[in-house]
Amino acid sequence: MGSKRTLAAVLILALIVFASVLVPAGEPAAAQAGGYLHTSGNRIVNSSGQTVAFSGVNWFGFETNNYVPHGLWTRNWEDMLDQIASLGYNSIRLPFSNEMLHVTAPVQGIDYRNPELAGMTPIQVMDKIIEGAGARGLKIILDNHRSDAGASAQANGLWYTSAYPESQWIADWQMLTRRYQGNATVVAMDLRNEPHDVACWGCGDPALDWRLAAEKAGNAILAINPNLLIVVEGNSAYGPGGITDTWHGAEGTWWGGNLLGAQTYPVRLNVANRLVYSPHDYPASVYPQSWFSAPNYPNNLPGVWDHFWGYLYNNNTAPILIGEFGTRYETTSDQQWLQAMRSYIQSKGLSWTFWSLNPNSGDTGGLLLDDWVTVHQAKQNILSTIQYPFIDEPGPPPPTSTPVTVVPPTSTPVTVIPPTSTPVTVVPPTSTPITVVPPTSTPVQGACSVNYVIQNDWGSGATVNVTIGNNRASTINGWTLTWTFPGNQQISHLWNGSYTQSGASVSVSNAAWNGTIGANGGTVSFGFNLAYSGTNAAPTSFSLNGTACQ
Repeated sequence: MGSKRTLAAVLILALIVFASVLVPAGEPAAAQAGGYLHTSGNRIVNSSGQTVAFSGVNWFGFETNNYVPHGLWTRNWEDMLDQIASLGYNSIRLPFSNEMLHVTAPVQGIDYRNPELAGMTPIQVMDKIIEGAGARGLKIILDNHRSDAGASAQANGLWYTSAYPESQWIADWQMLTRRYQGNATVVAMDLRNEPHDVACWGCGDPALDWRLAAEKAGNAILAINPNLLIVVEGNSAYGPGGITDTWHGAEGTWWGGNLLGAQTYPVRLNVANRLVYSPHDYPASVYPQSWFSAPNYPNNLPGVWDHFWGYLYNNNTAPILIGEFGTRYETTSDQQWLQAMRSYIQSKGLSWTFWSLNPNSGDTGGLLLDDWVTVHQAKQNILSTIQYPFIDEPGPPPPTSTPVTVVPPTSTPVTVIPPTSTPVTVVPPTSTPITVVPPTSTPVQGACSVNYVIQNDWGSGATVNVTIGNNRASTINGWTLTWTFPGNQQISHLWNGSYTQSGASVSVSNAAWNGTIGANGGTVSFGFNLAYSGTNAAPTSFSLNGTACQ
């Protein structure tokens, strides 16, 4: 097994890797690599040194027995990417399994809505998803979710199995790094989803020590592409010396959510300014952790988060990416949890990827409802308040706080180590699916309607989503929407269309894939970022193909 190397071999490998990525002192290897990101203290920054942050969604399926993102049995893949971008998300965490990377048969679980994917292998579909994401300004975080496809949980919580040993796990990461070398859409590698149970942190056993494994894989990736971010999740329980026994002093929390060990045993990478720590967190409906029944709930949650992982941000050690958090948002407790999480993220400007876009996550549901089209508006309303600009065109930086020294306190161990949200594999129906495309707003009288929504406004810029409704009895083939801004708003980036702007006058025309608006309530959406000074009032009149809209 790859973890049973001799000390001499490990030392030789480390020297080779280090030599291959050596850069001048004080100069990050990717400082001038356009499109890629690096870190500075607790911030993620772009090649110009501007602070940026991820605000994305998890779109799972590659890690299941379908070997492709779910939903492609009922929707077109580009349509789904359009929706992600139009809702204001700037990134996608894309789970995959090691097994999926080695499948050479054509994918299943897609239908006639995706003819361009027919006959492709799973990794070729991944290529297309990444290509399409990049075309829309979205960044990709690849997430090694499990070894064997469809397994509900990795045996013993480790990063390898007998079928896919540690050596194969590292080799697969090296293959993906080479495959997307120079593609700045893929900016981060989340090395393993939710290590837990016997996976320790700092115990020193190479077969069990997740921190040592993360260093091996991270350095192997950086030896090929030193520009990538290396995302390292926690484990589930940590105690003195890296013990995981909660009966003998270890503290437990969510799988992947325990980063207490990083205080004493930090992850050491051969390229500076590439490490991002990534906890996962869930509400009481997923598992009744002890803090949910505390008398000061939900006011105690920031202290819980600071204790297990937030201290790394507070101490200016490294950036935090909350890689998974999600809820069905049905109970009062869950609603309080998500609102508290929103406030915590907002106060620190943390990066995050919500679990999940998919509605078929058993514990949490998704951002989309069961028709795979309609947005769960209550969740979106919360998440839209903490979205950041698209990463290649950043607006004002997320807020930062003055670093303070926060040493994880010694407290009574918490002894719960439950699983988190396990995606439920949904087998595509055998009959022809029916496309359900509800309008995003109630059509009004007139030939067309426009819904102009400011989703996120940070005082000198904003993210805007525009939905055009066709109220006529005939289909619109090709569209151009025009309006005049009431102030000095200036569009900086637009997706799902092309635009021209002259002074306050704006004209937006369809992209190649969204020129048709169906009759009697059909809709199409596009979005953009804008900059302004003063006020940011919405336009009051629009014209579609020369006809005034309401």
